[in-house]
Amino acid sequence: MSATHDEAHTGPIKSPKQLLGTVILAFVLPVFAIIGLVMYVTAGNKPATGSANPELAVAQRIQKIGQVEVRDANRPLRAGEAVYQGQCAACHATGAAGAPKFGDVAAWAPRIQTGFEALVQSALKGKGAMAPQGGGDFNDLEIARGVAYMTQAAGAKFAEPAAPAAEGASAASGG
Repeated sequence: MSATHDEAHTGPIKSPKQLLGTVILAFVLPVFAIIGLVMYVTAGNKPATGSANPELAVAQRIQKIGQVEVRDANRPLRAGEAVYQGQCAACHATGAAGAPKFGDVAAWAPRIQTGFEALVQSALKGKGAMAPQGGGDFNDLEIARGVAYMTQAAGAKFAEPAAPAAEGASAASGG
């Protein structure tokens, strides 16, 4: 019984040569693998990720986050018809997404009753399926001119807003 008992407590390593091999494989080999990985990661002459051209890679890393667009404040304001053709006609010519069609008196009548300023604010801020129109290719005054043009075609008597610079110049010449 004692012979079987001794065999139960022995491990797979039976000699000092096997012990030395196990120590090398278990501890020394992983240490060398880690050192090799660290040397590879810190090497400076690796190609840029996703780019064979180093100048392009540098340009991509230092690209601008935003962009400033300077518009010509002295350009002439576009008329209501031009604004309608450029911005509004895409939906209002066909009635897409429930937009009142250009010249449809019945569809425009309840909207016209809300007043010109309410219509302009709806155009600038968006209403229903219509996205906000402010801040695009047309300034707020030009959008108001487009609203006046569309409502005049439906029977409203809203005047097309004039340019503020023209009002200031006429007031200065009158005084």
